[in-house]
Amino acid sequence: MKTAPAKAGACIAGSIAAWLLFSGFVRAQAPDLQRVLNNPKFQSAEDFIDKDHDRIISETIQITEIEAPPFKEEKRGTAYLEMLRQAGLVNVEMDAEGNVMGIRKGTRGAPLIAIAAHLDTVFPEGTNVKVKRTGTRLSAAGIGDDSRALAVLLAMIRAMDAAKIRTASDILFVGDVGEEGPGDLRGMKYLFQKGPYKDRIKMFISMDGTGAGNEVSNGALGSKRYKVTFRGPGGHSYGAFGIVNPAFALGNAINKFSKMQVPVRPRTTFNVGVVGGGTSVNSIPYEAWMEVDIRSESREELNKAAETLLGLMHEAADEENRARSTGQGRIEMDMKLIGDRPSGEIPISAPIVQTATAVIKGFGMTPYYSMSSTDSNIPISMGIPAITIDSGGRGGRAHALDEWIDVEKPASVKGINVALGILLSLAGVE
Repeated sequence: MKTAPAKAGACIAGSIAAWLLFSGFVRAQAPDLQRVLNNPKFQSAEDFIDKDHDRIISETIQITEIEAPPFKEEKRGTAYLEMLRQAGLVNVEMDAEGNVMGIRKGTRGAPLIAIAAHLDTVFPEGTNVKVKRTGTRLSAAGIGDDSRALAVLLAMIRAMDAAKIRTASDILFVGDVGEEGPGDLRGMKYLFQKGPYKDRIKMFISMDGTGAGNEVSNGALGSKRYKVTFRGPGGHSYGAFGIVNPAFALGNAINKFSKMQVPVRPRTTFNVGVVGGGTSVNSIPYEAWMEVDIRSESREELNKAAETLLGLMHEAADEENRARSTGQGRIEMDMKLIGDRPSGEIPISAPIVQTATAVIKGFGMTPYYSMSSTDSNIPISMGIPAITIDSGGRGGRAHALDEWIDVEKPASVKGINVALGILLSLAGVE
């Protein structure tokens, strides 16, 4: 899911721009842009999307109503794999991590461009995913993050085929797993580091969430997530009163963490999201734990905050050991990394961003740039040009049970057309 809008800037790798300029596939100059947007075939694709809109809505509902909790995306993945196959892609497959994908062949093959939307949601198994419709408003857990984008990818494939559009590049369409919190981008890590296309993908687009189509996320917001556990001897709340208590240590640790100083720029944040432990109200717990999230636009500040957290947690354990009896045992602290999203940034001057910018302007909108935590974090951190864009339309309440999207046709269709224009401008229309 996209998060944390912020103005983007610095370059992470000179090789990014160099490779794209050398390839000759990505040019943001007006003549090349108009060659795509004014192409009768592109206009035919736009017409098709307009006529196909009811099917897009239907497929959005169909996908949403298949549960896809973290680490249990297989049912939705299997259904989406068949949808990719029916859309006419070749080499349709599910990889070892659970990503499903297929190729739309280009005339020259390389460079390979991948465009992805994630299969998983943040919601646990058993969540009600039945879609409620009121006019053009659809509401259900996960419908905008990211079911609509999955349906939009299918629509884009059909539109290109209906308009007989041929691209220079092969395009890999992906429904990936593990984008949300606990998944830790495992789908993207596998795709780029172990999967069959790991050395072939030269450009990447993540389609995540809804929006008018004028946002380009070119920065990867890094994060580290930890489970911090305090363990002690435990005992009866009355009979063992006075011995060290992991819950007190945890409370002190949370208090210390809440006062941690972080910079406003580069923006750095922290949060305690989940706490747990104990066995009963009348027992001193043998363990108490919390799960924390630290994010920063800067890799250096992210690492600094993580080091500070570690020091504060040791302080909390030491203070509890000094405050109460350790005759039955001491408080021990364990801090385990449970999530690690790398950071990075594609400069606004990079051809992939400039191409998206030119297309957005071509549709009469003003682009803006953001820093976000999405599937694009992985390729960006590896020096592979990548951006995250909207799937069109409007939406809200992401990660809430009453998440919603509005599928009013003009805004919905326009956003899809912008995304298609960006993809085709990068892939090269023959």
